Amino acid sequence: MSNYDVQALRRDFPLLHQSVHGKPLVYLDNAATAQKPQAVIDAIEHYYRQDNANIHRGVHTLSQRATDAYENARATVRRFLNAAGDKEIIFVRGATEAINLVAQSFGRTRLQAGDEVLITAMEHHANIVPWQMLREQLGIVLKVAPMNDAGELLMDEFAALIGPRTRLLAVTHMSNALGTINPVKRMVDLAHAQGVPVLLDGAQAVPHIPVDVQALDCDFYVFSGHKLYGPTGIGVLYGKQALLESMPPYQGGGDMIRRVTFDKTEYAGLPFKFEAGTPHIAGAIGLGAAIEYIASIGLTAIADHEHALLAYATEQALTIPGLRLIGTAAEKGGILSFVLERIHPHDVGTILDHCGIAVRAGHHCAMPVMDFFGVPATTRASFALYNTFEEVDVLMEGIREVVKVFG
Repeated sequence: MSNYDVQALRRDFPLLHQSVHGKPLVYLDNAATAQKPQAVIDAIEHYYRQDNANIHRGVHTLSQRATDAYENARATVRRFLNAAGDKEIIFVRGATEAINLVAQSFGRTRLQAGDEVLITAMEHHANIVPWQMLREQLGIVLKVAPMNDAGELLMDEFAALIGPRTRLLAVTHMSNALGTINPVKRMVDLAHAQGVPVLLDGAQAVPHIPVDVQALDCDFYVFSGHKLYGPTGIGVLYGKQALLESMPPYQGGGDMIRRVTFDKTEYAGLPFKFEAGTPHIAGAIGLGAAIEYIASIGLTAIADHEHALLAYATEQALTIPGLRLIGTAAEKGGILSFVLERIHPHDVGTILDHCGIAVRAGHHCAMPVMDFFGVPATTRASFALYNTFEEVDVLMEGIREVVKVFG
């Protein structure tokens, strides 16, 4: 921690250096989307200024340079996740599309009425709705593993729900609404002991936790670029090669084919059979730059800094009368969700905005979590590598101002 120079890191992020309502911006909405370092902005700009061309099919120099940059980004993601090979890295629009791809390509072709998909009570809508859609299509059963009042999974109940009809476990690595970090390695082992493949939703985890998909032994892992200091509209599906090879394409079009006639189409091999059409080339290049930027700092150092911020913020928040924390798991990432007695979170968020503080107020695409805790919404402050203890102080002053306004 002594070598962690947060002020130097902040200089890498142009957006942070502005005022909102006449106050210095305090950006604490990182779980929704993180800001972009200059290195990412430069990588995207360089592509559009120097290399803009379509990839894979062109023989001219610009196309070859764009193809190299795109495939180099794939290799960067492979190293980041410690996947076994580049063929296991599929570029998609985000974690949401990745889960839908697995639901429709893996689930729809392998599951039948009465088969079970097991999720948890803390999932984002993106890891609930695709399985409900599959339930409507096939008649599968959606099982939900419960959690306790701290926002931690009840592991005995979870294990008991893995049964002879369980065909897939789909679970968040880290909750976006609560910050809970699930014991995913243990969960994978429990599922695999009964022959059940596992999908991990890592959208919240990858910016904060080192992830090694081979060590976890998960079958699928998904994440989005924009929470990882990269562009919007780009994300990754990791899948074990044998599984991906056994799955049919999710979409049809250009670049995912080997040969097309009016009678038959032969599909391209991995990873291209899942990347129909012109991809988000600049997005992939920007994501690669974001991962290289994070690697230059070190995820362990980032995690230590964010953990210290969360501990400090939690201690301060508990001194505010009428404040209730939502999500108090022992293993938790840098998310502080709370409610204030008799004050709606939208009012909290609006007043904090006038203090220059950007937080998220709402259900965070996790309505079942809100129902469990008996609240319509929460206010969520979420921390990133560039946030400071001084910003936590400003947040707490803002919350006290909200309490004062509402008497």
